Amino acid sequence: MSLAFSASQQLQLDITDQAGSLARYLEDEERVVNALLDSKQLQNLGPGHYRYEVTHLQVFQLQIQPVVQLRTLSSPGQLDLEAVDCELEGLGLVDDFQLTLKSWIKAGHRGLEGEASLSVLVSQPSLLKLIPTKVLEATGRSLLGGILVGIKSRVGHQLLSDFKQWCLEQ
Repeated sequence: MSLAFSASQQLQLDITDQAGSLARYLEDEERVVNALLDSKQLQNLGPGHYRYEVTHLQVFQLQIQPVVQLRTLSSPGQLDLEAVDCELEGLGLVDDFQLTLKSWIKAGHRGLEGEASLSVLVSQPSLLKLIPTKVLEATGRSLLGGILVGIKSRVGHQLLSDFKQWCLEQ
């Protein structure tokens, strides 16, 4: 039996200082990705390709760590980030696991705008067969929502701080 869950998060971050430079800042793809995600868990695989080890997650009695291959797509004033592959470390009992991530961030009239959608389709591990499907799916949605809230928080703090530093360097 497969479990499916998803979460999404929108971003509207007002930026008044140097807002006209946001589009140029977003062109520095590697810098922006390093500011969006924890750079200690991120490995650059080449232009526009990354490997990201998501923080260990505890799901009931199971510890898992998704490892995601990401691709960036740039257009003027916008950076898209999507998962192109994912494996689940620490949960060898899962036959099927699919993660979908589609996100974008762009320079808008008032600052940064963005959206991220994260979904998972996974076969139910035999260790969790006694837990009702609705409970597992609610837990999954909560986990995904927590990941997206964490990334949104990084955008509000780390990305904004990095943008200010970038402006000083220009």
